[in-house]
Amino acid sequence: MSKEKKNNELYRVVSACPQSLTGKKLNFPTIGSLIAQLPELSNSTETSQSKLIEDGDEESSVPAVIPQPIEEVDWEQLDVKIPSKNIVEACSKHVNSLLRSLTPLQKDILSIIYKYHDFYFTERNTHNSKEIVFIYCLHAINHIIKARSEIIQHNVAIKDKKSSSDNFRDQGLVRPKVLILVPFRRSALNIVEVISSILLSDEKANIANKKRFYDEFTGDTLILPKKNPKPADYEEMFSGNIDDTFRIGLAVTKKSLKLYTDFYSSDIIIASPLGLRMLIGAEGDKERDYDFLASIELLILDQTEIFLMQNWDHLLHVFNHLHLQPVESHGTDFSRVRTWALNGWAKYYRQTLIFSSLHSSEIAGLISKYCFNYAGRLTSVNIITSGSICQVIVEYPQVFHKIVGKNATEIIDARFEFFTKKILPNYQDTLMKNTLIYVPSYFDFVRIRNYFKREDVNFVQISEYTKDRKLARARDLFYHSENHFLLYSERFHFFRRIRLRGIRHIIFYQPPTFANFYSELLNFMQDAYQNLESGDKGNMTVTVLYSKYDAPQLASIVGSTRASKMIVSDKNVHMFVSGS
Repeated sequence: MSKEKKNNELYRVVSACPQSLTGKKLNFPTIGSLIAQLPELSNSTETSQSKLIEDGDEESSVPAVIPQPIEEVDWEQLDVKIPSKNIVEACSKHVNSLLRSLTPLQKDILSIIYKYHDFYFTERNTHNSKEIVFIYCLHAINHIIKARSEIIQHNVAIKDKKSSSDNFRDQGLVRPKVLILVPFRRSALNIVEVISSILLSDEKANIANKKRFYDEFTGDTLILPKKNPKPADYEEMFSGNIDDTFRIGLAVTKKSLKLYTDFYSSDIIIASPLGLRMLIGAEGDKERDYDFLASIELLILDQTEIFLMQNWDHLLHVFNHLHLQPVESHGTDFSRVRTWALNGWAKYYRQTLIFSSLHSSEIAGLISKYCFNYAGRLTSVNIITSGSICQVIVEYPQVFHKIVGKNATEIIDARFEFFTKKILPNYQDTLMKNTLIYVPSYFDFVRIRNYFKREDVNFVQISEYTKDRKLARARDLFYHSENHFLLYSERFHFFRRIRLRGIRHIIFYQPPTFANFYSELLNFMQDAYQNLESGDKGNMTVTVLYSKYDAPQLASIVGSTRASKMIVSDKNVHMFVSGS
């Protein structure tokens, strides 16, 4: 098949929505099970050699092949342009002082991302976070150095009049190539420190605007209580500056790192979704700017699960403004712009790396809607053997009710109908006081709250918008059984993680996004948290509403095998008793 036909075939596949992908299950030594999805080409097309390229762009493209685990690190074979001494010293400094090479997890990740596949890793945690940050920073810096080296070589050739600039297409429509999205300033601080260590081995090396950066990205640390301390994962997540409105440009030169560079003079942009959205603006705003997103070649999302708790719409807004036609030229030499960028194909060349502590339908939907990398994508898919239900220490029955619907939209109404008609009437008896209703979605929270007000239901509410004075009163009224129900939002629990006292019954309107919240809340039903005057110890219940669209959350609670059976089972009610 001719190259032109190959290109047209691959373009047809990657530009389809949804994409036509062929899947293959892989197994890596440390990551474990992976699903590789590559563009599905016709049998007559040589998949491993097909490239979405034009003449003169061959050096910019990588064959779409299935990656193999790295056993021994060969920096030259991996096309890493950073001195190995820098890498080893930086890794020892930021990951583990005993390290003299990459960790097994880092080797697995690098074997995937250096081939420029998209990658969705769902098992980020407090133990491996430093390894992950280091390896994607290494990849980002290496990408910038390779691009800069290519441009410098071409500049010399053009200056020496060895060839016309038209023969050296090595740039995008604008300069920024790497975008790293993280939720908090302290995350950005960590990334900049790792990048500077990898790039500049000497601690006294030139980092422009370093003092300003530390002034703005340190401090404002959340004061954590010593008495009744927060869970360990909370303290790790919310340590340092947790402001979520920031953006900063970084420019990489041969012997220095410049911070706070203008975006159109930057190689790397580190920002929060909210920080970028404020700059991008909305349609109709007088001052808007999103041209700097036109040529992003490497997009990294870290701690992505936190974006779900902040405002997912901010992240979608950023994705909707990637690779749009720039409004201005920004001094671009169009004779040096790659042909595929001029053709509007930049999104097919963007590598997206997503690191999260959980598998989420929202994140999976983001990938299927916005990630079109012609090199394909890989997702970690390890089986959850037990789930957080094994951390429940109270021995109360936990009843799971399956909600059935034809699609996700129908499920929303079916869940509300089932809750109001089947579940709620059973909990309105006086014996069922002190019922906590846990609601992950704020839209569902508002819907239930409005229903309670219309029906004159005796309840109090706690959400992320509840003031501290009202919060204290709501907790007191609930504990002393003066209000029958407590309507409780997931975002509040995520950001505050208070110890709720007086819970005798729990209704999970939907499985929690974070599996540990399930066991955490059930364990608040222990005697130590109870008002002994509120009811009989034997009268304690747990109810969970779920649907097939909640499969990831359900698996993280009861385990993958049980969750699969519950989803496909003809029975709509399942009961567990844990803690024994």
